[in-house]
Amino acid sequence: MPEFLGSWNETEVEAFLQRATIPIRIATHRPDGSPWVVTVWYRYHDGGFECATEDSAHLVRFLRTDPEVAFDVSTNRIPYRGVRGNGTATLEPDTDKTVLRALVERYLDGTDSDLARRLLDDERDEIRIRIEPRQVFSWDYTDRMQGTDDS
Repeated sequence: MPEFLGSWNETEVEAFLQRATIPIRIATHRPDGSPWVVTVWYRYHDGGFECATEDSAHLVRFLRTDPEVAFDVSTNRIPYRGVRGNGTATLEPDTDKTVLRALVERYLDGTDSDLARRLLDDERDEIRIRIEPRQVFSWDYTDRMQGTDDS
């Protein structure tokens, strides 16, 4: 069970993560130890983050070397709010593309677009990334940013 800190309780964090269709930023380490940040689609499912990417992605290779990650899911427009934290990633094949299909439907509102068809192509080997959060910190600057123009 992760530790929840910051502005929101666990229920509020989960509501934000279920509602927000913004990507997650995952920070990991390359094999030489230097940091690496990748932005991917996610769904918050059973208390963790699920993502999918091609088996050949650098992120998969880096996570196989070091599964410890940090993450950030936050708005880019005023008022700024979101969650960040750390945890451990596990990898497994998304053979039937269950996670990828859920992500395509979440972010593209269906599977009828050219991008959706390309992503769901049978020739692509997908990996399911699951991040089990250890610590989740939330922040919400809505009150202090009231009346601020976000243009």
